[in-house]
Amino acid sequence: MKVVNAREMKELEQGADAAGVSYAMMMESAGHAVAEEIKRRRKVKELPVLILVGPGNNGGDGLVAARYLKEAGADVSLYLWNRRVAEDQNYRLARELKIPAVEEASDQGHGRLKEAVVWCRVLVDALLGTGASRPIQGSLAEVLQTVHQELKGLPRSAAPLIVAVDLPSGMNCDTGGVDPLTLPADITVTFAYPKRGLYLFPGAEYVGELVVADIGIPQDLAQGIRTELVTPGEVSATLPRRPLGAHKGVFGKALVIAGSLNYTGAAYLACSAASRVGAGLVTLAVAQGLYPILAAKLAEITFLPLPEAEPGHLGEEGLGLLREALDRYDVVLAGPGLGRHPATVRLIRSLVTCIGPQRFVLDADGLNALAGAESWWEALPDEGILTPHHGEMGRLLDIPLAEVEGERLEIARKAAGKWKEVVVLKGAYTAVATPQGQVSINPFANPGLATAGTGDVLAGAIAGFLAQGMPPYAAAKAGAYCHGLAGELVRQEKGDMGMVAGDLLPALPLALKQIRAL
Repeated sequence: MKVVNAREMKELEQGADAAGVSYAMMMESAGHAVAEEIKRRRKVKELPVLILVGPGNNGGDGLVAARYLKEAGADVSLYLWNRRVAEDQNYRLARELKIPAVEEASDQGHGRLKEAVVWCRVLVDALLGTGASRPIQGSLAEVLQTVHQELKGLPRSAAPLIVAVDLPSGMNCDTGGVDPLTLPADITVTFAYPKRGLYLFPGAEYVGELVVADIGIPQDLAQGIRTELVTPGEVSATLPRRPLGAHKGVFGKALVIAGSLNYTGAAYLACSAASRVGAGLVTLAVAQGLYPILAAKLAEITFLPLPEAEPGHLGEEGLGLLREALDRYDVVLAGPGLGRHPATVRLIRSLVTCIGPQRFVLDADGLNALAGAESWWEALPDEGILTPHHGEMGRLLDIPLAEVEGERLEIARKAAGKWKEVVVLKGAYTAVATPQGQVSINPFANPGLATAGTGDVLAGAIAGFLAQGMPPYAAAKAGAYCHGLAGELVRQEKGDMGMVAGDLLPALPLALKQIRAL
Protein backbone atom coordinates (compact mmCIF):
# COMPACT_ATOMS: atom_id res chain seq x y z
CA MET A 1 0.00 0.00 0.00
CA LYS A 2 1.40 3.38 -1.01
CA VAL A 3 1.81 6.25 1.44
CA VAL A 4 1.41 9.73 -0.04
CA ASN A 5 2.13 13.37 0.65
CA ALA A 6 -0.21 16.26 -0.13
CA ARG A 7 1.19 16.89 -3.61
CA GLU A 8 0.97 13.22 -4.57
CA MET A 9 -2.60 12.97 -3.30
CA LYS A 10 -3.63 16.03 -5.31
CA GLU A 11 -2.07 14.54 -8.44
CA LEU A 12 -3.83 11.21 -7.83
CA GLU A 13 -7.18 12.94 -7.53
CA GLN A 14 -6.52 14.90 -10.70
CA GLY A 15 -5.53 11.73 -12.52
CA ALA A 16 -8.63 9.92 -11.31
CA ASP A 17 -10.85 12.79 -12.43
CA ALA A 18 -9.24 12.71 -15.88
CA ALA A 19 -9.80 8.93 -15.99
CA GLY A 20 -13.53 9.34 -15.35
CA VAL A 21 -13.71 9.09 -11.56
CA SER A 22 -15.02 12.56 -10.87
CA TYR A 23 -14.37 14.61 -7.75
CA ALA A 24 -18.08 14.28 -6.95
CA MET A 25 -17.82 10.49 -7.16
CA MET A 26 -14.74 10.43 -4.94
CA MET A 27 -16.48 12.69 -2.39
CA GLU A 28 -19.53 10.44 -2.39
CA SER A 29 -17.33 7.40 -1.73
CA ALA A 30 -15.41 9.20 1.00
CA GLY A 31 -18.49 10.35 2.89
CA HIS A 32 -20.09 6.93 2.58
CA ALA A 33 -16.93 5.33 4.01
CA VAL A 34 -16.99 7.64 7.05
CA ALA A 35 -20.62 6.78 7.70
CA GLU A 36 -19.95 3.07 7.35
CA GLU A 37 -17.10 3.17 9.87
CA ILE A 38 -19.37 4.89 12.38
CA LYS A 39 -22.13 2.34 11.73
CA ARG A 40 -19.64 -0.49 12.38
CA ARG A 41 -18.92 0.87 15.84
CA ARG A 42 -22.20 2.31 17.04
CA LYS A 43 -25.92 1.55 16.75
CA VAL A 44 -26.86 4.60 14.73
CA LYS A 45 -30.63 4.69 15.17
CA GLU A 46 -31.30 7.98 17.00
CA LEU A 47 -27.55 8.30 17.67
CA PRO A 48 -26.68 12.00 18.27
CA VAL A 49 -24.01 12.93 15.69
CA LEU A 50 -22.40 16.35 15.32
CA ILE A 51 -20.48 17.02 12.11
CA LEU A 52 -18.11 19.99 12.02
CA VAL A 53 -18.09 21.08 8.39
CA GLY A 54 -15.34 23.23 6.91
CA PRO A 55 -14.73 24.62 3.43
CA GLY A 56 -13.50 22.57 0.51
CA ASN A 57 -13.58 18.84 -0.12
CA ASN A 58 -13.10 17.82 3.51
CA GLY A 59 -16.29 19.59 4.49
CA GLY A 60 -18.02 18.09 1.46
CA ASP A 61 -17.03 14.62 2.67
CA GLY A 62 -18.62 15.46 6.01
CA LEU A 63 -21.86 16.56 4.35
CA VAL A 64 -22.07 13.29 2.40
CA ALA A 65 -21.45 11.34 5.62
CA ALA A 66 -24.25 13.32 7.27
CA ARG A 67 -26.70 12.22 4.59
CA TYR A 68 -25.82 8.53 4.88
CA LEU A 69 -26.01 8.63 8.67
CA LYS A 70 -29.36 10.41 8.59
CA GLU A 71 -30.74 7.83 6.17
CA ALA A 72 -29.57 5.12 8.60
CA GLY A 73 -31.59 6.71 11.40
CA ALA A 74 -28.99 8.82 13.20
CA ASP A 75 -29.90 12.17 14.75
CA VAL A 76 -27.45 14.34 12.79
CA SER A 77 -26.61 18.03 13.20
CA LEU A 78 -24.24 20.18 11.16
CA TYR A 79 -22.04 23.01 12.36
CA LEU A 80 -20.56 24.95 9.45
CA TRP A 81 -17.44 27.06 9.52
CA ASN A 82 -16.57 29.28 6.55
CA ARG A 83 -18.53 27.19 4.08
CA ARG A 84 -20.38 28.78 1.19
CA VAL A 85 -23.64 26.91 0.88
CA ALA A 86 -25.48 28.85 -1.85
CA GLU A 87 -24.54 26.43 -4.65
CA ASP A 88 -23.42 23.49 -2.53
CA GLN A 89 -25.17 20.37 -3.84
CA ASN A 90 -24.21 18.22 -0.86
CA TYR A 91 -25.49 20.86 1.56
CA ARG A 92 -28.76 21.05 -0.37
CA LEU A 93 -29.19 17.28 -0.22
CA ALA A 94 -28.50 17.29 3.54
CA ARG A 95 -31.08 20.01 4.09
CA GLU A 96 -33.66 18.14 2.02
CA LEU A 97 -33.33 15.39 4.62
CA LYS A 98 -34.11 18.03 7.27
CA ILE A 99 -30.67 17.81 8.86
CA PRO A 100 -30.40 20.91 11.08
CA ALA A 101 -27.45 23.20 10.44
CA VAL A 102 -25.86 26.10 12.30
CA GLU A 103 -23.42 28.50 10.67
CA GLU A 104 -20.61 29.66 12.92
CA ALA A 105 -20.96 33.26 11.76
CA SER A 106 -24.47 33.41 13.23
CA ASP A 107 -23.57 31.63 16.49
CA GLN A 108 -22.38 34.50 18.65
CA GLY A 109 -20.57 33.25 21.72
CA HIS A 110 -20.76 29.74 20.28
CA GLY A 111 -23.63 28.82 22.54
CA ARG A 112 -25.19 26.52 19.94
CA LEU A 113 -21.83 24.80 19.41
CA LYS A 114 -21.41 24.22 23.14
CA GLU A 115 -24.84 22.62 23.36
CA ALA A 116 -24.13 20.42 20.34
CA VAL A 117 -20.81 19.14 21.69
CA VAL A 118 -22.38 18.17 25.01
CA TRP A 119 -25.36 16.59 23.22
CA CYS A 120 -23.50 14.46 20.65
CA ARG A 121 -22.19 10.94 21.07
CA VAL A 122 -20.22 11.01 17.82
CA LEU A 123 -18.29 14.09 16.71
CA VAL A 124 -17.05 14.13 13.12
CA ASP A 125 -14.14 16.46 12.33
CA ALA A 126 -14.53 17.52 8.68
CA LEU A 127 -13.04 21.01 9.00
CA LEU A 128 -9.63 20.92 7.28
CA GLY A 129 -8.08 18.47 4.84
CA THR A 130 -4.68 17.60 3.41
CA GLY A 131 -4.08 21.03 1.91
CA ALA A 132 -4.05 22.85 5.25
CA SER A 133 -0.61 23.74 6.59
CA ARG A 134 -0.93 27.16 8.23
CA PRO A 135 -1.52 27.69 11.97
CA ILE A 136 -5.17 27.70 13.00
CA GLN A 137 -6.25 31.26 13.74
CA GLY A 138 -9.27 33.52 13.89
CA SER A 139 -12.79 32.14 14.11
CA LEU A 140 -11.70 28.56 13.48
CA ALA A 141 -9.37 28.77 16.46
CA GLU A 142 -12.34 29.97 18.54
CA VAL A 143 -14.46 27.06 17.30
CA LEU A 144 -11.86 24.47 18.21
CA GLN A 145 -11.12 26.11 21.55
CA THR A 146 -14.81 25.86 22.36
CA VAL A 147 -14.91 22.20 21.37
CA HIS A 148 -11.84 21.42 23.50
CA GLN A 149 -13.31 23.22 26.51
CA GLU A 150 -16.64 21.42 26.29
CA LEU A 151 -15.02 18.02 25.81
CA LYS A 152 -12.76 18.63 28.77
CA GLY A 153 -15.77 19.18 31.00
CA LEU A 154 -17.45 15.90 30.08
CA PRO A 155 -17.05 12.73 32.16
CA ARG A 156 -15.35 9.92 30.29
CA SER A 157 -18.61 7.99 30.02
CA ALA A 158 -20.21 10.89 28.14
CA ALA A 159 -17.29 11.71 25.84
CA PRO A 160 -18.18 11.34 22.15
CA LEU A 161 -16.42 9.12 19.66
CA ILE A 162 -14.27 11.53 17.62
CA VAL A 163 -13.93 10.65 13.94
CA ALA A 164 -11.45 12.56 11.77
CA VAL A 165 -12.21 12.83 8.06
CA ASP A 166 -8.99 12.06 6.09
CA LEU A 167 -6.81 13.42 8.92
CA PRO A 168 -7.35 15.42 12.12
CA SER A 169 -7.83 19.12 11.34
CA GLY A 170 -4.62 21.05 11.90
CA MET A 171 -2.31 18.12 11.16
CA ASN A 172 0.31 18.65 8.48
CA CYS A 173 -0.21 15.90 5.93
CA ASP A 174 3.49 15.72 5.04
CA THR A 175 5.35 16.28 8.32
CA GLY A 176 3.01 15.09 11.05
CA GLY A 177 3.16 18.48 12.71
CA VAL A 178 0.01 19.44 14.59
CA ASP A 179 -1.58 22.68 15.65
CA PRO A 180 -2.15 23.07 19.41
CA LEU A 181 -5.89 23.09 18.67
CA THR A 182 -5.96 19.84 16.71
CA LEU A 183 -8.59 17.43 18.04
CA PRO A 184 -7.19 13.97 18.89
CA ALA A 185 -9.29 11.41 17.02
CA ASP A 186 -10.46 8.00 18.14
CA ILE A 187 -10.74 6.97 14.48
CA THR A 188 -9.24 8.55 11.38
CA VAL A 189 -10.82 7.52 8.08
CA THR A 190 -8.31 8.45 5.40
CA PHE A 191 -8.99 8.10 1.71
CA ALA A 192 -7.33 6.10 -1.09
CA TYR A 193 -3.91 5.96 0.57
CA PRO A 194 -2.61 6.82 4.04
CA LYS A 195 -0.80 10.14 4.33
CA ARG A 196 2.78 10.40 5.55
CA GLY A 197 1.92 12.63 8.47
CA LEU A 198 -0.26 9.90 9.96
CA TYR A 199 2.93 7.91 10.69
CA LEU A 200 5.09 10.80 11.89
CA PHE A 201 5.14 12.31 15.35
CA PRO A 202 3.61 14.22 16.99
CA GLY A 203 0.74 13.77 14.53
CA ALA A 204 0.63 9.99 14.89
CA GLU A 205 -0.52 10.47 18.50
CA TYR A 206 -3.69 12.18 17.22
CA VAL A 207 -4.79 9.53 14.71
CA GLY A 208 -6.38 6.86 16.88
CA GLU A 209 -7.40 3.82 14.86
CA LEU A 210 -6.52 4.36 11.21
CA VAL A 211 -8.88 3.16 8.48
CA VAL A 212 -7.95 3.46 4.81
CA ALA A 213 -11.04 3.72 2.60
CA ASP A 214 -11.17 3.11 -1.15
CA ILE A 215 -12.65 6.05 -3.08
CA GLY A 216 -12.18 4.68 -6.58
CA ILE A 217 -8.78 6.06 -7.57
CA PRO A 218 -7.24 3.63 -10.08
CA GLN A 219 -4.28 1.85 -8.49
CA ASP A 220 -2.07 2.18 -11.54
CA LEU A 221 -1.92 5.95 -10.99
CA ALA A 222 0.13 5.35 -7.82
CA GLN A 223 2.80 3.10 -9.32
CA GLY A 224 5.49 5.79 -9.27
CA ILE A 225 5.08 6.64 -5.59
CA ARG A 226 8.16 5.52 -3.66
CA THR A 227 6.84 5.35 -0.10
CA GLU A 228 4.68 2.44 1.01
CA LEU A 229 3.23 0.68 4.02
CA VAL A 230 4.35 -2.86 4.80
CA THR A 231 1.36 -5.22 4.74
CA PRO A 232 1.04 -8.74 6.14
CA GLY A 233 0.13 -10.11 2.72
CA GLU A 234 3.33 -8.70 1.25
CA VAL A 235 5.43 -10.25 4.02
CA SER A 236 3.64 -13.59 3.69
CA ALA A 237 4.38 -13.69 -0.03
CA THR A 238 8.12 -13.23 0.54
CA LEU A 239 8.69 -15.70 3.39
CA PRO A 240 10.87 -18.69 2.44
CA ARG A 241 9.32 -22.08 1.90
CA ARG A 242 9.76 -24.78 4.55
CA PRO A 243 10.19 -28.09 2.66
CA LEU A 244 9.31 -31.25 4.56
CA GLY A 245 12.63 -32.85 3.72
CA ALA A 246 14.78 -29.87 4.72
CA HIS A 247 17.87 -29.97 6.92
CA LYS A 248 19.36 -27.08 8.86
CA GLY A 249 21.59 -26.03 5.99
CA VAL A 250 18.53 -25.32 3.87
CA PHE A 251 17.46 -22.59 6.26
CA GLY A 252 20.82 -20.90 6.41
CA LYS A 253 23.62 -20.31 8.87
CA ALA A 254 24.09 -17.06 10.76
CA LEU A 255 27.18 -15.88 12.57
CA VAL A 256 26.36 -13.37 15.31
CA ILE A 257 29.17 -11.24 16.73
CA ALA A 258 27.73 -9.77 19.89
CA GLY A 259 27.99 -9.22 23.61
CA SER A 260 30.45 -7.67 26.03
CA LEU A 261 31.02 -7.55 29.77
CA ASN A 262 28.04 -5.29 30.49
CA TYR A 263 25.77 -6.48 27.66
CA THR A 264 25.57 -10.26 27.64
CA GLY A 265 21.80 -10.07 27.25
CA ALA A 266 22.10 -8.45 23.83
CA ALA A 267 23.91 -11.50 22.49
CA TYR A 268 21.28 -13.82 23.95
CA LEU A 269 18.40 -11.84 22.46
CA ALA A 270 19.90 -11.47 18.98
CA CYS A 271 20.83 -15.16 18.66
CA SER A 272 17.49 -16.34 20.02
CA ALA A 273 15.57 -14.11 17.62
CA ALA A 274 17.50 -15.40 14.60
CA SER A 275 16.58 -18.94 15.62
CA ARG A 276 12.97 -18.06 16.40
CA VAL A 277 12.33 -16.78 12.86
CA GLY A 278 13.66 -19.99 11.33
CA ALA A 279 17.41 -19.78 10.73
CA GLY A 280 18.86 -23.30 10.53
CA LEU A 281 22.03 -22.69 12.55
CA VAL A 282 23.13 -19.74 14.65
CA THR A 283 26.67 -19.37 15.98
CA LEU A 284 27.66 -16.75 18.53
CA ALA A 285 31.14 -15.27 18.27
CA VAL A 286 31.78 -13.88 21.72
CA ALA A 287 34.58 -12.90 24.09
CA GLN A 288 35.90 -16.15 25.51
CA GLY A 289 35.37 -15.02 29.11
CA LEU A 290 31.64 -14.64 28.44
CA TYR A 291 31.28 -18.04 26.78
CA PRO A 292 30.37 -20.00 29.96
CA ILE A 293 27.67 -17.47 30.87
CA LEU A 294 25.99 -17.48 27.48
CA ALA A 295 26.45 -21.19 26.86
CA ALA A 296 24.38 -21.84 29.97
CA LYS A 297 21.58 -19.71 28.55
CA LEU A 298 21.66 -20.58 24.82
CA ALA A 299 21.18 -24.32 24.51
CA GLU A 300 20.46 -24.31 20.76
CA ILE A 301 23.33 -22.02 19.70
CA THR A 302 26.87 -23.00 18.74
CA PHE A 303 29.83 -20.86 19.78
CA LEU A 304 33.03 -19.31 18.49
CA PRO A 305 34.91 -18.03 21.57
CA LEU A 306 37.29 -15.19 20.65
CA PRO A 307 40.34 -13.61 22.30
CA GLU A 308 39.76 -10.66 24.63
CA ALA A 309 41.48 -7.30 24.78
CA GLU A 310 40.25 -7.05 28.36
CA PRO A 311 37.90 -9.34 30.26
CA GLY A 312 34.57 -9.36 28.44
CA HIS A 313 35.71 -7.25 25.45
CA LEU A 314 36.69 -8.53 22.00
CA GLY A 315 40.17 -7.72 20.77
CA GLU A 316 41.75 -7.44 17.34
CA GLU A 317 43.37 -10.86 17.77
CA GLY A 318 40.02 -12.42 16.97
CA LEU A 319 40.04 -11.13 13.39
CA GLY A 320 41.90 -14.16 12.04
CA LEU A 321 39.44 -16.62 13.59
CA LEU A 322 36.51 -14.63 12.27
CA ARG A 323 37.93 -14.50 8.74
CA GLU A 324 38.43 -18.27 8.79
CA ALA A 325 34.86 -18.77 9.97
CA LEU A 326 33.13 -16.47 7.49
CA ASP A 327 33.04 -18.95 4.62
CA ARG A 328 30.90 -21.31 6.71
CA TYR A 329 28.06 -18.80 7.11
CA ASP A 330 25.45 -17.18 4.89
CA VAL A 331 25.03 -14.03 6.95
CA VAL A 332 26.94 -12.09 9.60
CA LEU A 333 25.27 -9.96 12.28
CA ALA A 334 27.70 -7.70 14.11
CA GLY A 335 27.03 -5.23 16.86
CA PRO A 336 24.44 -6.08 19.54
CA GLY A 337 25.97 -5.32 22.91
CA LEU A 338 29.59 -5.27 21.65
CA GLY A 339 30.45 -2.15 23.61
CA ARG A 340 32.86 0.56 22.49
CA HIS A 341 36.21 -0.69 23.72
CA PRO A 342 38.87 0.72 21.34
CA ALA A 343 40.12 -2.76 20.46
CA THR A 344 36.59 -3.90 19.62
CA VAL A 345 36.09 -0.83 17.44
CA ARG A 346 39.28 -1.65 15.52
CA LEU A 347 38.16 -5.26 15.13
CA ILE A 348 34.82 -4.25 13.58
CA ARG A 349 36.42 -1.71 11.26
CA SER A 350 38.77 -4.40 9.99
CA LEU A 351 36.08 -7.06 9.79
CA VAL A 352 33.76 -5.12 7.50
CA THR A 353 36.44 -5.08 4.81
CA CYS A 354 36.48 -8.90 4.87
CA ILE A 355 32.76 -9.61 4.61
CA GLY A 356 31.57 -10.96 1.29
CA PRO A 357 30.05 -12.83 -0.37
CA GLN A 358 28.17 -13.20 2.91
CA ARG A 359 25.31 -10.85 3.49
CA PHE A 360 25.49 -8.85 6.69
CA VAL A 361 23.58 -6.85 9.28
CA LEU A 362 25.31 -4.09 11.24
CA ASP A 363 23.51 -3.00 14.39
CA ALA A 364 24.11 -0.95 17.53
CA ASP A 365 27.82 -0.91 18.43
CA GLY A 366 28.68 -2.37 15.05
CA LEU A 367 27.45 0.94 13.64
CA ASN A 368 28.95 3.02 16.43
CA ALA A 369 32.34 1.49 15.59
CA LEU A 370 32.07 2.96 12.10
CA ALA A 371 30.78 6.40 13.05
CA GLY A 372 33.54 8.96 12.73
CA ALA A 373 35.68 6.90 10.36
CA GLU A 374 36.24 8.71 7.09
CA SER A 375 34.04 7.42 4.25
CA TRP A 376 33.37 4.24 6.24
CA TRP A 377 30.56 3.16 3.93
CA GLU A 378 32.95 2.73 1.01
CA ALA A 379 34.48 -0.29 2.75
CA LEU A 380 31.15 -2.12 2.93
CA PRO A 381 30.14 -4.62 0.26
CA ASP A 382 26.66 -4.58 -1.24
CA GLU A 383 23.79 -6.75 0.02
CA GLY A 384 23.99 -5.37 3.57
CA ILE A 385 21.50 -4.04 6.09
CA LEU A 386 22.21 -1.27 8.59
CA THR A 387 19.81 -0.90 11.55
CA PRO A 388 20.39 2.40 13.40
CA HIS A 389 18.08 4.01 15.90
CA HIS A 390 17.72 7.79 15.78
CA GLY A 391 20.80 8.50 17.89
CA GLU A 392 23.01 6.16 15.89
CA MET A 393 21.71 7.62 12.64
CA GLY A 394 22.62 11.09 13.87
CA ARG A 395 26.17 9.94 14.66
CA LEU A 396 26.58 8.16 11.33
CA LEU A 397 25.41 11.19 9.33
CA ASP A 398 26.88 13.73 11.77
CA ILE A 399 23.59 15.59 12.07
CA PRO A 400 21.49 16.64 15.09
CA LEU A 401 19.08 14.14 16.61
CA ALA A 402 16.21 16.60 16.11
CA GLU A 403 16.82 16.58 12.38
CA VAL A 404 16.61 12.78 12.27
CA GLU A 405 13.40 12.77 14.31
CA GLY A 406 11.82 15.56 12.28
CA GLU A 407 12.55 14.12 8.82
CA ARG A 408 12.91 10.42 9.52
CA LEU A 409 11.52 9.09 6.22
CA GLU A 410 13.67 11.32 4.05
CA ILE A 411 16.70 10.79 6.31
CA ALA A 412 16.36 7.01 5.90
CA ARG A 413 16.01 7.43 2.12
CA LYS A 414 19.01 9.74 1.96
CA ALA A 415 21.20 7.46 4.09
CA ALA A 416 20.37 4.34 2.07
CA GLY A 417 21.22 6.16 -1.15
CA LYS A 418 24.49 7.49 0.21
CA TRP A 419 25.66 4.24 1.79
CA LYS A 420 24.30 1.94 -0.95
CA GLU A 421 22.81 -0.39 1.66
CA VAL A 422 19.34 -1.16 2.97
CA VAL A 423 18.70 1.02 6.03
CA VAL A 424 16.31 0.19 8.86
CA LEU A 425 15.64 3.34 10.89
CA LYS A 426 14.25 1.88 14.10
CA GLY A 427 11.51 3.32 16.27
CA ALA A 428 7.74 3.71 16.20
CA TYR A 429 6.70 3.09 12.59
CA THR A 430 10.14 1.77 11.66
CA ALA A 431 11.24 2.91 8.19
CA VAL A 432 13.08 0.58 5.79
CA ALA A 433 14.83 2.28 2.86
CA THR A 434 16.68 1.02 -0.22
CA PRO A 435 19.56 2.59 -2.16
CA GLN A 436 17.11 3.04 -5.05
CA GLY A 437 14.90 5.36 -2.98
CA GLN A 438 12.07 3.07 -1.88
CA VAL A 439 10.88 3.56 1.72
CA SER A 440 8.55 1.16 3.54
CA ILE A 441 6.85 2.11 6.79
CA ASN A 442 6.22 -0.60 9.34
CA PRO A 443 2.64 -0.17 10.62
CA PHE A 444 3.36 -0.63 14.34
CA ALA A 445 3.91 1.86 17.16
CA ASN A 446 4.01 0.19 20.57
CA PRO A 447 5.33 1.87 23.74
CA GLY A 448 5.98 -1.59 25.13
CA LEU A 449 8.86 -1.90 22.69
CA ALA A 450 10.55 1.17 24.16
CA THR A 451 12.71 -0.92 26.43
CA ALA A 452 16.28 -2.24 26.39
CA GLY A 453 16.95 -5.20 24.14
CA THR A 454 14.08 -4.96 21.67
CA GLY A 455 16.49 -3.63 19.03
CA ASP A 456 18.67 -6.70 19.53
CA VAL A 457 15.64 -8.91 18.87
CA LEU A 458 14.91 -6.94 15.69
CA ALA A 459 18.49 -7.27 14.43
CA GLY A 460 18.46 -11.00 15.11
CA ALA A 461 15.14 -11.48 13.34
CA ILE A 462 16.39 -9.63 10.25
CA ALA A 463 19.59 -11.71 10.22
CA GLY A 464 17.53 -14.90 10.58
CA PHE A 465 15.45 -14.05 7.51
CA LEU A 466 18.53 -13.00 5.59
CA ALA A 467 20.19 -16.34 6.40
CA GLN A 468 17.22 -18.13 4.82
CA GLY A 469 17.96 -16.53 1.47
CA MET A 470 15.56 -13.61 1.49
CA PRO A 471 16.80 -10.51 -0.38
CA PRO A 472 17.97 -7.75 1.97
CA TYR A 473 15.00 -5.41 1.46
CA ALA A 474 12.49 -8.25 1.90
CA ALA A 475 14.36 -9.60 4.94
CA ALA A 476 14.46 -6.16 6.56
CA LYS A 477 10.73 -5.60 6.00
CA ALA A 478 9.84 -9.09 7.22
CA GLY A 479 12.00 -8.71 10.31
CA ALA A 480 10.52 -5.34 11.19
CA TYR A 481 6.96 -6.52 10.57
CA CYS A 482 7.28 -9.78 12.55
CA HIS A 483 9.00 -7.92 15.38
CA GLY A 484 6.19 -5.36 15.46
CA LEU A 485 3.46 -7.99 15.28
CA ALA A 486 5.12 -9.99 18.06
CA GLY A 487 5.03 -6.83 20.15
CA GLU A 488 1.31 -6.47 19.45
CA LEU A 489 0.67 -10.07 20.49
CA VAL A 490 2.51 -9.50 23.76
CA ARG A 491 0.64 -6.24 24.32
CA GLN A 492 -2.70 -7.98 23.81
CA GLU A 493 -1.77 -10.57 26.44
CA LYS A 494 0.15 -8.50 28.99
CA GLY A 495 -0.32 -4.82 28.15
CA ASP A 496 2.46 -2.43 27.16
CA MET A 497 3.71 -1.52 30.65
CA GLY A 498 6.28 -3.99 31.87
CA MET A 499 6.84 -5.70 28.53
CA VAL A 500 10.48 -6.78 28.19
CA ALA A 501 12.51 -7.77 25.16
CA GLY A 502 12.55 -11.45 26.10
CA ASP A 503 8.75 -11.51 25.86
CA LEU A 504 9.09 -11.08 22.10
CA LEU A 505 11.06 -14.30 21.57
CA PRO A 506 8.24 -16.84 22.04
CA ALA A 507 5.88 -14.43 20.25
CA LEU A 508 7.95 -14.38 17.05
CA PRO A 509 6.90 -17.88 15.89
CA LEU A 510 3.29 -17.01 16.72
CA ALA A 511 3.53 -13.87 14.61
CA LEU A 512 5.02 -15.90 11.76
CA LYS A 513 2.27 -18.48 12.04
CA GLN A 514 -0.34 -15.74 11.77
CA ILE A 515 1.35 -14.17 8.74
CA ARG A 516 1.91 -17.47 6.93
CA ALA A 517 -1.78 -18.32 7.31
CA LEU A 518 -2.73 -15.44 5.00
